[in-house]
Amino acid sequence: MKARRRTVANTPWRAIRLERRERVVTLILDRPHVLNAYNTEMRDEIFAALDLVASDPGVSLLIVRGEGRAFSSGGDLSEFGTAPSPTRAREVRQVRDVWRRWVELPCISLAVVHGLAVGGGLEMALLCDLVICSTDARFALPETGLGLIPGVGGTQTLPRAIGLGRAAGVVLAGSWIDGREAARIGLAVDVVGRDRLERTAASLARRIARLDPELVRAVKRCVRHGADMSLAEGLRLEWRHAGKLGRIPR
Repeated sequence: MKARRRTVANTPWRAIRLERRERVVTLILDRPHVLNAYNTEMRDEIFAALDLVASDPGVSLLIVRGEGRAFSSGGDLSEFGTAPSPTRAREVRQVRDVWRRWVELPCISLAVVHGLAVGGGLEMALLCDLVICSTDARFALPETGLGLIPGVGGTQTLPRAIGLGRAAGVVLAGSWIDGREAARIGLAVDVVGRDRLERTAASLARRIARLDPELVRAVKRCVRHGADMSLAEGLRLEWRHAGKLGRIPR
């Protein structure tokens, strides 16, 4: 029998939904009428949701997906320029640093992408540890063409995911990446037909959820932090975590 899915906490979410099934939490971007463009309300709710997930050691996996026809079309342009002042906007962003909180999550995060993942939508996917997508997925960072710098880490996360040359084509030349290309170049770990996307995500979630959450967190720390270290430092990091778990291979 399938485990019952339930809403996490009693928070009256308006721009997102948050559901839990055993060790897996699903965060659903829920503004389908604007292709899940994120506004300040969605930003604040994502921040609160990530707080809940980060504080629960029983969570092994966070799935992020979009309701409706797209993953996310990026920032809500109707809110651009509406902050009381640039200084105040920066202060709020520093206090509610959603994107740093996202990348530092102790559990594994999985973006399940269909339709558009544009601007901040692509950047949200890139903050996840894993991405799977459907063949109809389309990725882009159009900010440079609009006179902006990608503001959710895209200049840093995209080159790390697909290499400097390809990332420059997306950021500077406005190139688009479709679902099949995303899997070919390593942006996504798998691409499937739209009708199979949910089943594929559920299968991957089950595999991760069967693992010991403490082990999952330790492996993620090794992969994430080790990428910024020398090989010797990374090996020492791996051995430290293996020793803490009492699972040093012979």
